[in-house]
Amino acid sequence: MGWAVAVAVLLSASPGFVTRGDVTPEQDLRREAQAAWASLEAQYTAQAGGLPTRAPATVTLQKGTALSPERNAQGRPGLVELRQNTPGVLDARTRTALRHELAHQLLWWACPASSEDRLFHEAFALTVSGELPAWRDGPYQSLSSAAQAVASAPAMDTTRARRGLARILGEHTGFPAALTRRLRQCHDGARWAAPLTVEELADVAVLAPAPATVVVSRHSGEVLFSEGDVRRAVPYGSALKPFLYAAGDAPPLLAPRRGVQEWACGAGLPPKVDARLALLRSCNGWFLDWEATGLAPKAFGVWGPVLSAVGLTGLPSDMTEAIGLRSAHGLSPWGMAQAYRLLAEARPDVLALLTANVDEGTLSGLSTSKALKGVATKTGTVRDAASRPQLGWIAAVDADLVAVIVRPGKMPRHFVDELPTLLSRVRRQAGLDAARVQVLGLLPSATVEARCSGAGFSLEDGIPRAAPQDFSRLDALTSKGPAVCLGSPWRVRFPDGPDGGRDYAGVFTWSTPPPYRPPPGVPTTPSALKARRGSDFVFRTTRVQYTAGVVAAEDVTLQGEARVALARVAAHNERHAGSRHAGRALCDTTHCQAFRGTVRIRPEESRALQLPPLKWDAWLTFSQGGSTPWSEVRPRSEVEALLGTNLVSLRFEAGRVRYLRTEGTPAAPYEDARSLPCDTLRAGLKLPSCPQRASFDGPQVRFEGQGRGHGEGLDVEAAKASPGLSSDALLERAFGAGFRFTHPGNREKPAGTGRQ
Repeated sequence: MGWAVAVAVLLSASPGFVTRGDVTPEQDLRREAQAAWASLEAQYTAQAGGLPTRAPATVTLQKGTALSPERNAQGRPGLVELRQNTPGVLDARTRTALRHELAHQLLWWACPASSEDRLFHEAFALTVSGELPAWRDGPYQSLSSAAQAVASAPAMDTTRARRGLARILGEHTGFPAALTRRLRQCHDGARWAAPLTVEELADVAVLAPAPATVVVSRHSGEVLFSEGDVRRAVPYGSALKPFLYAAGDAPPLLAPRRGVQEWACGAGLPPKVDARLALLRSCNGWFLDWEATGLAPKAFGVWGPVLSAVGLTGLPSDMTEAIGLRSAHGLSPWGMAQAYRLLAEARPDVLALLTANVDEGTLSGLSTSKALKGVATKTGTVRDAASRPQLGWIAAVDADLVAVIVRPGKMPRHFVDELPTLLSRVRRQAGLDAARVQVLGLLPSATVEARCSGAGFSLEDGIPRAAPQDFSRLDALTSKGPAVCLGSPWRVRFPDGPDGGRDYAGVFTWSTPPPYRPPPGVPTTPSALKARRGSDFVFRTTRVQYTAGVVAAEDVTLQGEARVALARVAAHNERHAGSRHAGRALCDTTHCQAFRGTVRIRPEESRALQLPPLKWDAWLTFSQGGSTPWSEVRPRSEVEALLGTNLVSLRFEAGRVRYLRTEGTPAAPYEDARSLPCDTLRAGLKLPSCPQRASFDGPQVRFEGQGRGHGEGLDVEAAKASPGLSSDALLERAFGAGFRFTHPGNREKPAGTGRQ
């Protein structure tokens, strides 16, 4: 009775199946699809622990018109295309192909997080469709050759890849444990930060280790260099010991045990070894004895969820697995780099400790050690039963980069000389240092939301807390510490913002600016007050990412030398934030320079940051410029709200607005002459540029001018119209050879500086 009820419930959750009349008989096809779906749902529920509450979408079943010879079916969400060799006959091959494609449809509905994981999708479909026995028929295939066939296949639905995958799936009886773990992960709403690997599926390392190198930015998180299969999980040795240290609470002083192999970690150990020395010397015995006290963190403690989110294939059951003495689990070089990026953000004290590794630890006493001064490093070695090195790891972190190097058959000391060369090679990409910008200051903080499609974490006193998977308030994410998104940019949205939001590849922090008080007698609109106050959100990314974001926000159409010129100004101004917000980063409004998130870097931005720094020691202004005439009307009341009542005249010259106001009494009136920067009027009235003329027309004032912006510094439209000039020439024309400060401490500002 219970089974009948369950089947009825499953059938009620089945999608509607629509046929087109080109695969027949249609009624039998729909009936076959409904029965297959019910069976697939039952298998999914048994492994995942449940189904989504939302109903599945309609699935269209139709004849495939462009199927390759080795395919009997193919599909995409909501559509299954079938091959039918004989009209009116649903033969066994067609039924199997239908079940296989419906398995994919089921995952697209029930486990959308796995949509891009082609190995997981195909492994699930082969397992539940009933076709595994047929694929296993044929000549014997070793597990390693099957794994190689799967790993090297450009697509999972080829005959060679499916046969190899069937061999791997047949390694264990019953439903594959790796698929069960992933299905439960999906049903529980956990992140799908790393794709399923062949090793995870086989539950054993089946591919020979290969060299791999990856470098990511500490600031933006982007991959700056990658070589080899950096996404493949392999045993990690001692490389994760810093995460045990970071998770520990008051690690103890422990006495070395003489004659115990695990305590053979260098000569001259003191009578009591602390956690610092144990980490630098990579003393396995200390970590094992720490576990014996009952006080060591289990499964990496608070850092276990972080490591799982970046692809650790399983949490360790004891300390021998955690420190790599037993290679029960693996992590990819990419995942290792992401984890160290978050560790660097959360625990700078741990990174500072690891900088001593080249002096006192596993990389000391080498010719390369001096070249790595100031670089935090951790090594790991995976050994076989005869203690021969199978795999060596080096994780390194400096002020801007996280590098991970994995080499088969070598100990880290034998390839550490590659590290300085690698860091130097990556740093040829200009602008990898940090840039900071106050963002979203014109918006109420409570209205800004962010989502990380990778693995998002908020840091609280050095402890990582997983961010919600859906959009959540950015002020809540940053209330106790930085917010970091591993594996992707933050997606930020707010009311009346662009559909889908904006990308911000970097780190958010909360930093309340000091109160802003406008200068006496200077009219300031509410919007200008917000801009000059700054923002509670400070965003950190690379300087080249920041520069590209400014250029795209100011003029996305710029190309060539004009774009290089604007990029050089934007990067220069980021280093002169003090003239806009003393002691704080620049803002992202026109009070500083616009910035609406990170974008794809263009060659012009990279080239701009490879050129020498600009010689002017001042804030450099720029505007859209141009010569297009404009005319705008504003209520006289708005103008007088800015400049004061009883206006008599308005004129514009030398970047200022000069005006007369009637003062005094009716019996003794007089005219008072005043002036303000023209940009104060332009911004307050939201005029396209500083006007050239103004005329009174009863209750209104008509302004006329040309171009866009405040009209000072680099004229972007004029730069566009000068294709023969280099960026140097464009900047000299905009700012002049004499436009510079003398050395700080003896500053003398010449006329014509034109600060915004």
